[in-house]
Amino acid sequence: MRRLLILFILSVFIASNLAHAGDIKAGAARISITPTTPMWLNGYAGREAPATESIHEIWAKALVIEENNNSRVIFVTTDLLGLSHEVVEAVYKALSAKYGINRSQLIMNASHTHSGPVVWPCLDVIHDFNLTDQGTVAAYSHTLTNNIIKVVEDAMSNLVPAKLYSGHSTAGFAINRRNLRDHNNNGSTDHDVPVLKVATPGGKILAVLFGYACHNTTLVDDNHLFNGDYAGFAQIEIEKNNPGAVALFLMGCGGDQNPEPRGTIALATKYGKELADAVQTAMTGTMKSVTTPVRTSYVNTDLNFQPFDLAMYQKDITGDNKYFQRRAKLMLEAYNKGWDVSKFHYPVQAVRFGNDLTILALSGEVVVDYSLKSKKIFASENLFVAGYCNEVTCYIPSKRVLKEGGYEADESMVYYGLPGPFADDVEDRIFKAIRQVLKNTGVKVEINK
Repeated sequence: MRRLLILFILSVFIASNLAHAGDIKAGAARISITPTTPMWLNGYAGREAPATESIHEIWAKALVIEENNNSRVIFVTTDLLGLSHEVVEAVYKALSAKYGINRSQLIMNASHTHSGPVVWPCLDVIHDFNLTDQGTVAAYSHTLTNNIIKVVEDAMSNLVPAKLYSGHSTAGFAINRRNLRDHNNNGSTDHDVPVLKVATPGGKILAVLFGYACHNTTLVDDNHLFNGDYAGFAQIEIEKNNPGAVALFLMGCGGDQNPEPRGTIALATKYGKELADAVQTAMTGTMKSVTTPVRTSYVNTDLNFQPFDLAMYQKDITGDNKYFQRRAKLMLEAYNKGWDVSKFHYPVQAVRFGNDLTILALSGEVVVDYSLKSKKIFASENLFVAGYCNEVTCYIPSKRVLKEGGYEADESMVYYGLPGPFADDVEDRIFKAIRQVLKNTGVKVEINK
């Protein structure tokens, strides 16, 4: 009788553990998005020829973390400068129709490599495509959309019981480029390397989601080879160190951060190795278990531009700067057609796993102040802050950067084909949205502060 009782207790214990292990399921997949035809690289205005070869493959990758059919989150990472509204919306609509997800359950991110193909119209003002090139870019965006949908479907088909673990490390190669260039700020950086490890109950690593706040601009405008820059090399190294795992890079708030020094493949490889080593350090150290429930939130907020300057655009369109002229043409066309260019729709997103890990996803080229301030305000949270999520359509300056002026605050708007700069309340509006999504996912927040 005693033996039967012991066996019964053991069976209950094992069943309980199995049930707990099955509380979360996860699946990961990757698909090559390396162009098969010559294409222009994005990010630098000075290039004079398209790319025809690659240093390594570039990828779209997906990680699905599922609590149940109604509670899941999908991460998509891409080795690209940025994603367009058209691509993001098409992917979401397809996945929503097939899996019933809502908008808050899909987080898409671009590594912002300046060695990836153009995804039109991201930074379209730097290019003046002929009909052939425009057709190539449009066809690539269509193929990219289908590839992203497919990689998510592959990840969904790979779902298995999983456990999640969170950790942090540091990498030191990012510098504040505004301080380097203008010597007009305190040189703020965020060297945090947040890591989410996804493993089977038996310990096999399925996926590694990691981040860092630094432009993927180690290779400069004389490079004409497709590659993922330091983030691409880091993913390769992590996957080599963890056979069978999918490594996904979630770009941080690196709008004003650069690797330093820059300019060679050797440096990109070196920084990738440094970042991969930091990830490995986090995974071999003490990691925190990450549990359910999985809560997600997504809000859109309006960011105002400073008053429309008709006289400036009328002057620019007759000037000798081709980039200012192209932006002026867009602005005057909008003015003459009566389109509202006074504001900008800005998405803010969050996912929270139990009380253990919160991922804050901000759109655009977010400067580092947003990451540092978020971690200060919500110091009790284990925060993983990402920029470059969903659509990358312009820089997102802080109050400090707006006051200082310069490229991130003003001139960059020319190359993105937008009016600018933003109104002085841009940071306040974004943090109001940040507080809202965090509150919606269970974080204790004082909304009015």
